Amino acid sequence: MTPAPAASVSSAPHRAHDSAADRVRTTVIVGGVAGGMSAATRLRRLDERREIIVLERSGAVSFANCGLPYHVSGVIAERGELALQTPERLAARFRIDARVRHEVLSIDRGAKTVVVRDLDRDRLHEIGYDELVLSPGAAPRRPAHIAAGAAVHALRTLDDLDGIMTGLGGVPAGDPAVVIGGGYIGIEIADNLHRRGLSVTIVQRGDQLLAPLDEEMAAPVADHLASLGIGVLLGRSAVEVATDHVTLDDGARLPAALVIAAMGVTPEASLAADAGLAIGDEGGIAVDAFHRTRDPAIFAIGDAVEKADAIDGAGRLVTLAGLANRHGRAVADVIAGDAVPARPSLGTAIVDAAGLTVANVGWSERAAVERGRDVRVIHTHPFSHATYFPGATPLSLKLVVDRADDRILGAQAVGTDGVDKRIDVIATAMSAGLAASALADLELAYAPQYGSAKDPVNMLGYVDRNLANGDDRVIQWHELEHELAAGAALVDVRAEGQLAEGLIPGARWIPVEALRERHAEFGGRRIVVHCRVGQGAHTAARLLAALGHDVVNLDGGYLTWRDGQRARALVGIRLAA
Repeated sequence: MTPAPAASVSSAPHRAHDSAADRVRTTVIVGGVAGGMSAATRLRRLDERREIIVLERSGAVSFANCGLPYHVSGVIAERGELALQTPERLAARFRIDARVRHEVLSIDRGAKTVVVRDLDRDRLHEIGYDELVLSPGAAPRRPAHIAAGAAVHALRTLDDLDGIMTGLGGVPAGDPAVVIGGGYIGIEIADNLHRRGLSVTIVQRGDQLLAPLDEEMAAPVADHLASLGIGVLLGRSAVEVATDHVTLDDGARLPAALVIAAMGVTPEASLAADAGLAIGDEGGIAVDAFHRTRDPAIFAIGDAVEKADAIDGAGRLVTLAGLANRHGRAVADVIAGDAVPARPSLGTAIVDAAGLTVANVGWSERAAVERGRDVRVIHTHPFSHATYFPGATPLSLKLVVDRADDRILGAQAVGTDGVDKRIDVIATAMSAGLAASALADLELAYAPQYGSAKDPVNMLGYVDRNLANGDDRVIQWHELEHELAAGAALVDVRAEGQLAEGLIPGARWIPVEALRERHAEFGGRRIVVHCRVGQGAHTAARLLAALGHDVVNLDGGYLTWRDGQRARALVGIRLAA
């Protein structure tokens, strides 16, 4: 996290009232929703006398922004279910002065005042503060070229939702909709537009959906969406939005009765920058561990702020509701005099991709390599619970480990059941500083309808321990081509009934049970063994090593290799059912 230069992190802030005159203090909070309202309500519970003013630019100060896409489809039927608090209820219950449609235009740090525009009355006025909390959030990115009369919707506020619902009023089922962007919000809104009956296409500039994932973990998500009839275009950019179509960078035109921009967000840091507060390298407001800016009277929280990365401490933009809520509560504690430093962020996230659950924590393999780490990577393909109990479904798990010290750098999971708890367990282990091999020793709840006696998380630990101890050697799916070019023999040790799932070109099929009799066929060649998921090949590799061969296991087996190859084949083609 980029530090705020002038604010001391060692001294606790003042108590709620001036000790001399016991003057009632005023805290002004810019922005409501997760961060701002958590700060306001927590501060009230800590200090009944303080004046607390919340200034929110939109028309709603407290709403469930993570639920907005699900009203589009009717999964959340009533709009009112998304409006958590009103200014009237906040005044009655918490004596908080919450003002909607009030935009803060500037900060005078010397005078400790903010200039505010009442958007309904178009009037300017000043409000004084003792402490100022900035929680302005982040602004959605929009296409560079939008034709006159063309409507491009984003989805960050209830006002945005109302605009989309109004736009959908004249769009019959079956009409085309284009979602620009294939991140978490883009996938959620595409799913819900599809549920509503529209013909939806996601246009993603990058080569994969869900950028925090590695490509082989993201490919099944694209295929799943396409199997449901949601179009996916990877490696394509929307260059212009017209009234009835979207033009792509290759000249193609996609018909569009509705266009949603889900292209990511930019931190709303201009108010802070104009006031001379420090901005971090990622464009977010720079704060210290107590959420203070370089001005000790001004704090900042939420999506506009850079958070300290839990892996390397660098400032990063992490736009998650859980962090905003937690930091809102924490900044209230700091203002009230109970200063506890914020924990760094792991960026733990999850999304429902039209029935397929996708989650991640920490760094991807790609990010770790780009940041100079020598990594050990593990792919597994377990089931959500014991396979003899009905209803077990497959999972794909990936663990990224620092080879130098066995530290867990990140994890990813894709499946229909059990994804959330596996990622949460790994996130907890990372927070506690557990080594990857220690996952093997976690005592996790087990009954056959919930898990396995060796839980998928335990199995990641076992595999890591084998690799760390030298009991197994592996290569990754993207390293196989190089191994084969160098002369290695590729041996498929799957059972015969599994071969119909697909073959890796150049592989020789020898089941594990036949290896003892046939191992001499390889001469002195290096051997790459693979099975379906990596477990049977581990047995084969141990056997061949004991027989004197130079052997490595293809990590994650055929399934991981298949997903990696599929990821690279998807770029530039249009996926649809």
